[in-house]
Amino acid sequence: MSTIQKRYDFVILFDVKDGNPNGDPDAGNLPRVDAETGHGLVTDVCLKRKVRNYVSLKQEEKAPYGIFVKEKSILNNTIEQAYASLNIDLQQPPTDSADGKKRNKPGQGQGKEVDRAKQFMCQNFFDIRTFGAVLSTGANAGQVRGPVQFTFARSVEPIVSLEHSITRMAVATEAEAEKQGGDNRTMGRKFTVPYGLYRAHGFISAPLANQTGFSQEDLELLWEALEKMFEHDRSAARGLMGTRKLFVFEHASKMGDAPVQKLFDAIKIKRKDTGKPARDFSDYVISVSTDDIPQGVTFIEKL
Repeated sequence: MSTIQKRYDFVILFDVKDGNPNGDPDAGNLPRVDAETGHGLVTDVCLKRKVRNYVSLKQEEKAPYGIFVKEKSILNNTIEQAYASLNIDLQQPPTDSADGKKRNKPGQGQGKEVDRAKQFMCQNFFDIRTFGAVLSTGANAGQVRGPVQFTFARSVEPIVSLEHSITRMAVATEAEAEKQGGDNRTMGRKFTVPYGLYRAHGFISAPLANQTGFSQEDLELLWEALEKMFEHDRSAARGLMGTRKLFVFEHASKMGDAPVQKLFDAIKIKRKDTGKPARDFSDYVISVSTDDIPQGVTFIEKL
């Protein structure tokens, strides 16, 4: 598979209705908010997780589309499996240097072994050759700088966070039932955003793609994952979420043909009626000023 030879920048718009797009565990799972402006936030880590989950479901963890960072995985064990697949022995004792100090740690690859292990991990794991990874925590496969990076998503307008009390008509243990005095109801809380339209930005570097092996096929899978990443991520807590728009700027060269800020500024989002709160995607108008896009950059509306 040939690696990509062009730079790409993209804008993704997604929305949430009556759900919590990305709770903050340090704030009782409240929706993440910019404290100064009230705009909602969704972390880049959250978006990458949804891409990973989609690729995992579609490709069924088969090489070369394995997922390295996944729930309950032990990362060092995966790196050690790479060494085992390459028939590299990690049980060599540390060697003594001229000054008598032991320089190498047992169970770690050295020199060319690290490069071989890194190449193996990039070839077999989609998220490593896409987002990069730190692979030096155990057997050592170095560090991979990924060609695809996301920003935090930020809501177009300030959001409202609502709190709802909920009741569970059961308890988990007999001790809990006795504590409740025979009343098995337990109370809880849920937080939702009535409606929020979020905008995130992404960047794809062709030179870094050449280092990790991120291919044209990987790129097409990434676009598909961004379009459909919420379709298999449904839950009552997240409400109705979905990707609404995916705008791509394709450069004619590896290094790019225009500053990314100039490209992103070409996409404008305005509310139709500011006299009432937004409650649907149709409450907004999305416009793209193609005249402001410089030569050498092709605008593509994927969704």
